[in-house]
Amino acid sequence: MKNFTRKIWGTVFSLVLLVSLGTTIALAQTTISGTVTDAQTKETLVGVNIIVKGKVIGTITDLSGKFTLNVNQDPPFTLVFSMVGFNSKEVEVSGGMTNLSVELAESSILGQEVVISASRVEESIMKSPVSVEKMDIIAIREVPQASFYDALNNMKGVEMSTQSLTFKSFNTRGFNANGNVRTVQMIDGMDNQAPGLNFSVGNIVGISELDLESVELLPGASSALYGPNAINGILLMTSKNPFQYQGLSANVRTGLMHESGRSQPGTGFYDFSARYAKAFSDKVAFKMNVGYLRADDWQANDFRDQSLANGFGFDGNRGTNPGYNGVNIYGDESTQNMFTVGQSLVQAGLLPQAALGIIPQTQVSRTGYAERDLADYNTKSLKLNAALHWRLNDRVEAIFQGNYGFGTTVYTGADRYSIANFNMGQYKAELRGANWFLRAYTTQERSGDAFAVAIAANAINEAWKPSETWFGQYVGAFAQAKLTGATDQAAHTAARGVADQGRFQPGSPEFQQALAATTSTPIPGQFQTPPRRIGSQFVDKTNLYHLEGSYQLTDITWADFVVGANYRIYALNSEKTLFAVDENGDEFRINEYGGYIQGAKRLFDDKFKLTASVRYDKNENFDGQWSPRVSGVYSINNHNFRGSYQTGFRIPSTQDQYIDLVTPQARLLGGLQFFRDRYNFNANPVYSLATVTAFGNAFLDSTRDPAIQQLALAEAQRRADEAIRNGQLPNNPQAIQAFIAAAVPQLVPVFAAQANQDKLTTFQLTQFRPEKVKSFEIGYKGLYSNRLLIDAYAYFNRFENFIGGQVLIQDRNPNPQNPASALGINLLSANTRNVYSIPVNRTEIIKSWGWALGADYKLPKNYSIGGNVSFNTLSNLDELAETGFQPAFNTPEYRYVINFANREFVKNLGFAFSYRWQGEFVWQSSFVAPAVSSQQLSVMPAFGTFDAQFSYKLKSLKSIIKVGGTNLFNDGYRQAWGNPTVGSMYFVSLTFDEFLN
Repeated sequence: MKNFTRKIWGTVFSLVLLVSLGTTIALAQTTISGTVTDAQTKETLVGVNIIVKGKVIGTITDLSGKFTLNVNQDPPFTLVFSMVGFNSKEVEVSGGMTNLSVELAESSILGQEVVISASRVEESIMKSPVSVEKMDIIAIREVPQASFYDALNNMKGVEMSTQSLTFKSFNTRGFNANGNVRTVQMIDGMDNQAPGLNFSVGNIVGISELDLESVELLPGASSALYGPNAINGILLMTSKNPFQYQGLSANVRTGLMHESGRSQPGTGFYDFSARYAKAFSDKVAFKMNVGYLRADDWQANDFRDQSLANGFGFDGNRGTNPGYNGVNIYGDESTQNMFTVGQSLVQAGLLPQAALGIIPQTQVSRTGYAERDLADYNTKSLKLNAALHWRLNDRVEAIFQGNYGFGTTVYTGADRYSIANFNMGQYKAELRGANWFLRAYTTQERSGDAFAVAIAANAINEAWKPSETWFGQYVGAFAQAKLTGATDQAAHTAARGVADQGRFQPGSPEFQQALAATTSTPIPGQFQTPPRRIGSQFVDKTNLYHLEGSYQLTDITWADFVVGANYRIYALNSEKTLFAVDENGDEFRINEYGGYIQGAKRLFDDKFKLTASVRYDKNENFDGQWSPRVSGVYSINNHNFRGSYQTGFRIPSTQDQYIDLVTPQARLLGGLQFFRDRYNFNANPVYSLATVTAFGNAFLDSTRDPAIQQLALAEAQRRADEAIRNGQLPNNPQAIQAFIAAAVPQLVPVFAAQANQDKLTTFQLTQFRPEKVKSFEIGYKGLYSNRLLIDAYAYFNRFENFIGGQVLIQDRNPNPQNPASALGINLLSANTRNVYSIPVNRTEIIKSWGWALGADYKLPKNYSIGGNVSFNTLSNLDELAETGFQPAFNTPEYRYVINFANREFVKNLGFAFSYRWQGEFVWQSSFVAPAVSSQQLSVMPAFGTFDAQFSYKLKSLKSIIKVGGTNLFNDGYRQAWGNPTVGSMYFVSLTFDEFLN
């Protein structure tokens, strides 16, 4: 690995050296200087970007609006003047100029943005072949949210899952998830995914808002140009080039977070960032960024009972349901059947045989701890960035860039994970020309002091009192209370009081010591017994290495072509806490490579643009994947009609391939054949959770069936008669009655299981493959009277080999001579079964479709109003539900956004309002209790939020003060099951920019 890394960086530096040596040839030099002003106000404009068309050489206007540019080329050539908020202007240069005067007109027409994400070449957003959303510098600055990342939720069809203040996952067009792996997030061309933990890390270690030039979002399949996993969309964030954006800028933001269900409802937050960039000449420039945020996080405080055991549901609580399992209570996932425990106590001589007649078939759970007692809610985020830009000549720019992030947050996966002191670095070397680039980067992920919250809660319970002891004490105390005449509820209360005596209380020295012990101990392959020290810390030091290049062929006149290729390595390293190891005890490496070509042709007097592309990708564990795309755009006047056929695919993530992790709910396994062999799935069959649940429900009903009980009684009498004949049982009524009373409870389950054998069918696993999607889309974007912009699309998706989680049950100790094993009864008890959660491919086709409509209207006096509405649905949801499969669509059918704003309704004063609403939907994930998820009871309610901000420009101080708030109705909401309740934020910020106009 080290040799490969050296080769990548050695290649890049060699190319830099070769190109730079080529610049020593003496060239003619032309000098141009002048001033740029606002066409309306005649004021000079600072920070205007000036480049030579087709090259990388350029400069900016200084604080007086003046510029000087030396070009190593004889005229004629073209200068391009551009600035956000103004129309670009091209000026033909025929000779040296020393007093050029250029005026830029403020952009007042909608839809003038230029995007590169749709085709990897610059083009008008109006004529993009696929749907594109964009935020420029001004839009980013004026969002009515506390950060630009929160404002992504205002885009058409974008879903957001808030796992903490700093950790949010975005998604488009369905199949939303925490840490979504179906969308790709890139910063300056670098994939921002954590290579081992798999999720794009929101913006906790992302980009500083001060350094953000633009955000482009492509909803839907984007694999044809961007490769694996851009199956639902891609988000491209581009930072500011230090040649074009110079000087000092800084921002300080503070305010109040409020949510009534938190331990302390109202707390402050603090956010500071600064950026400095300077060009020493036309050749060399650098920039530095620092950002720091600290706050008391939103809290996950859903204490509803998600256990459906004992006939309770969300209306249950610890006082009414002995098997209570709170959504954000942990440690109470550990449950036992009281009757099973009672049988063990009787066999050990700790309870009389008669006690079995008063111990019910009731599930009881250990007493758990709230998430707020376990997780680190002291969220913080530190972002550091530095970059050196070196223009080797007028045509080539070299970039050396490093991004480093450090923070503490909370993430939702199969467990809630306290990501404490997480850090990730991304380091890039890039050569870039006007029509090509070569880029090498690495992502270095370090999980810090991260731990699984539910495992930690179980570990604290076990450190205080082993579960065997606790459940034995509970059932013994319950039986004793019942024998003295107590009611069931009183007996349960007494039993828990006995079993919990001496329990570690949250915040006590004993609790803190146990918490520290488990969170500093790595997760073992299985819970250790003895000494009962259960590790909850997970370690991830996975690295990613990536090399890619792209070239736009400019010498071909009859069409436009772009070609590109990439090579990637994942070097897994969890110190054996997350990932499986090979026969040598080493964690795995995964190699991927791919390439693409795209061609575009203009037809019918340039009114129709046809674009076609194809990409091939290969991962060493899977067959190669082809991803074609064909699109067409017909443009007439300001009306653009588009249609496309796109394909996408998702190579299973590193965890989908190689995870091997024990959680309180299940052992998480990768989907490769490697695991099926290791855990003996062929010789010891597995059953789906739906199958076992159906069998268990029928089994439980049968145990109450008088016919089954009569069969058991008859069999018990027959055995008693046989025992008497063999001299094994005294022939007296008292002995016979005791024998039958003990035998019937053991025989009823056997007859009940025999009566329901037809419901137990083994799960048939298929070969694990990448997931594919074929997407058809039509769209329209039109501009009416330069005031009304309409953007609409409709899509239809067809997924093949859809990857979803499957919970599988296996007998822990298979023994055909044991009736409990042979008849499947072992599958019903946590003590006698293995529970696995693995990714599998569905054999059926999964279909989804939807549409979205956006409209923006410029009113007189700079007022603007707009909004969007989107619809997404899964076509064959009922059909999938019947099979017990959980597709985790996790998306409301309808959502809409309404915006109203004016950048300057009175001098220097502006505002922006936004209202967002989304409907209810069912959330499915590995975090949801299996019984709740299988019955689709995990409903996320509909909610709406109102956000607002007012901004005032202090021109004399080159600053903007902004006051605002989000969720101003103060109506707390959750965006995913088990995630925190999001309340209101009230903020004030001051932004200084040396080049502010």
